[in-house]
Amino acid sequence: MATEAEVLEALKDVYDPEIPYNIVDLGLVYGVKIDGGVVDITMTLTFPGCGMGPYIANNVRERILELDDIEDANVEMVFDPPWSPEKISADVKQELGIE
Repeated sequence: MATEAEVLEALKDVYDPEIPYNIVDLGLVYGVKIDGGVVDITMTLTFPGCGMGPYIANNVRERILELDDIEDANVEMVFDPPWSPEKISADVKQELGIE
């Protein structure tokens, strides 16, 4: 059965097409819940009106379904709390020159 760490590692293959970094390092993934063979992801976008939301959510779902023993994946987009650059990983902040 997949673990939260394995799910997050898999999601590092999913990129926001408008920003060349993965959704985990951008801090867009707020939660991972695994119940048997079902994974529920709570995530956000860099801004609520982002037109790439459905595309990213579909990529998240497809990537999770590639994991062993996963039967279904659900993606919920939330906007509270709103995303901010503070959620970006330290490595990406350093690359972007954000302190």
